[in-house]
Amino acid sequence: MFNDLSSVTTYLETRRSGKPRDMVAPGPDGTTLNLILRTAMRTPDHGKLFPWRFVEITDRSAFAALLERAFCAANPDARPAQIEAAIASAHMAPTLILLIFAPQQSLKIPPCEQEMSVGAVGMNLLHAAHAHGFVGSWITGWASYDSLVHAAICQGEERIAGMFFIGTPALGLEERPRPVPNDIIRQWP
Repeated sequence: MFNDLSSVTTYLETRRSGKPRDMVAPGPDGTTLNLILRTAMRTPDHGKLFPWRFVEITDRSAFAALLERAFCAANPDARPAQIEAAIASAHMAPTLILLIFAPQQSLKIPPCEQEMSVGAVGMNLLHAAHAHGFVGSWITGWASYDSLVHAAICQGEERIAGMFFIGTPALGLEERPRPVPNDIIRQWP
């Protein structure tokens, strides 16, 4: 059983993201989404800089139109099927949150450390969604790096760290390959 909430240890040992295309309603209501985001913010953040922001995508048609404009600008010869595939994520899962890396000026905390804090927020966001009985998925994809999408969503030096899809799984979750611990763990000296 994946995302087994019987204990914290069991949950962490069975945690599994879902596929956005396989997520259906219900997603979290406004109160639950607020709790999920507040929980995500309980993360390591050296210097208390809060180098992250959340953007809830509430108008999926407008987001799909933005993705279509951006994809067509970058791929002027794209065929209709390619465009449809490129914007499909705009309509997946009942809830879509963009996690934004918002680097803060600091003489002590380098951007790379701030970016790690954003990664911790992303993992906490998934944990919080799962703890509330939903399934989540963290995807970056082409849109996270596109300049037109960036200009429409981000402010200043911000960057999209990923798209977070939250919903109810329509299909059973499947395991994915995991590393063999002895292949990636070593001792020193």
